Amino acid sequence: MKILIVDDEQDVEIMFLQKFRKEIKSKQLEVDFAFSGEQALEMLGQSGSPNVVYVFSDINMPGMNGLDLLATIKSRFPHILVSMISAYGDQENYNRAINSGAKEFFTKPVDFESLRNEIAELLTDQ
Repeated sequence: MKILIVDDEQDVEIMFLQKFRKEIKSKQLEVDFAFSGEQALEMLGQSGSPNVVYVFSDINMPGMNGLDLLATIKSRFPHILVSMISAYGDQENYNRAINSGAKEFFTKPVDFESLRNEIAELLTDQ
């Protein structure tokens, strides 16, 4: 299963690779990274029909924010599941994300056990 992590903080890549190294090594999981909403859409659009099944995106990013990215993904690639993360667990961001079709909403710091459970659920659905 291929997932895409979208966050303007590039150190997130190292953290995700460490936390999911077992799943990556066993080839259960393939992880790509985009450092902006625009880059994420470019990556998703490259294959015409993307093989990414799950996007995990930060909300607060320069340029296109995560909520705009979510809306674009849901309109262009409705089969891709998207979860959002924010340093601010405010109700407004939560409501906008869920009402726009987000599968889940996480707050920073990431609870990797919850995220691992969500990804494991996706793996069993495949």
